[in-house]
Amino acid sequence: MWLLAIEPGETTTTFNMFDIFMLLFTVLILIGVYRLIKARDKNLFAIGFGIVSLLVFLASDFAMIKAWFSS
Repeated sequence: MWLLAIEPGETTTTFNMFDIFMLLFTVLILIGVYRLIKARDKNLFAIGFGIVSLLVFLASDFAMIKAWFSS
């Protein structure tokens, strides 16, 4: 069990390589929603689905970035 102990003064990081993919997917969804809104023929279902997905990813990105700075 002594391998799992953290020495005083040491810090642990909450950054994970998956966080980069989360940020990239958020940017891709943002680009997709922008293009859907600017399209001449509007698909309301796709716009709504994209906005809901974007809100979910933005909330998870906010929580993820907040966790980076809280530790």
